[in-house]
Amino acid sequence: MTGVEVRVEGLSKSFGRANIWSDVTLTLPPGEVSVLLGPSGTGKSVFLKTLIGLIKPEKGAIIIDDVDLVRCSERKLYEIRKLFGVLFQDGALFGSMNLYDNIAFPLREHTRRSEAQIRDVVMEKMAMVGLTGSEAKLPGEISGGMRKRAGLARALVLDPAIVLFDEPDSGLDPVRTAYLNQLIIDLNAQTDATFLIVTHDIGTAQTVPDNIGMLYRKHLAMFGPTRAQAGTGPQQLAAAGRLTVTAQRVDGTWKIAAVDPR
Repeated sequence: MTGVEVRVEGLSKSFGRANIWSDVTLTLPPGEVSVLLGPSGTGKSVFLKTLIGLIKPEKGAIIIDDVDLVRCSERKLYEIRKLFGVLFQDGALFGSMNLYDNIAFPLREHTRRSEAQIRDVVMEKMAMVGLTGSEAKLPGEISGGMRKRAGLARALVLDPAIVLFDEPDSGLDPVRTAYLNQLIIDLNAQTDATFLIVTHDIGTAQTVPDNIGMLYRKHLAMFGPTRAQAGTGPQQLAAAGRLTVTAQRVDGTWKIAAVDPR
């Protein structure tokens, strides 16, 4: 399915008295890869859950196909959610199911396809992420990187127009992170879907996206084309000319350590 535009306007979210972020406004261009960067605890995962309607914001709008997900009916929200695929931080695979059944689950749940048709789709998606031959393996029998790829195959199995990635590099070493980043680029070229990645990994932010944004002090500090926003190297990333992002190397990978005003 061809990617669609996602327009976010003035979005704000709090839990009780704790404000998570306020007045977030951005547009995800259709068919492009966008990254939302920020330190841990800045509400990046909350933003993803808000995008798919799992969390309701206090203010703002999320416009997809001329439908505002914040104000639409539950039935319409259910239909719009079918446009999404999600790769969760840990893959979120069912531990008692083998990889084939994990990936086939959305097809059995949301379509009326025959088992033969389901098998064709599942095998195609497993081949796309390099898991051919691993159909019978359980999640506990494979590496973290393979679990991420299995989760990605499941996210793609319904041919979504929008794919959300929640810290896809979490728990991976630099080699597997680089492999996964390249896989994401290749899959975007194949599917033409709209991709949004949230991460605190500097390498991912520099190598993967068409667009980059940053959550800073409960606001969206910047968002735009990578070529216009990216900084000078892994230790310092300039954000809209007003922020300095300091990184530190953790297990061979650059992570955001601090964000300071210039």
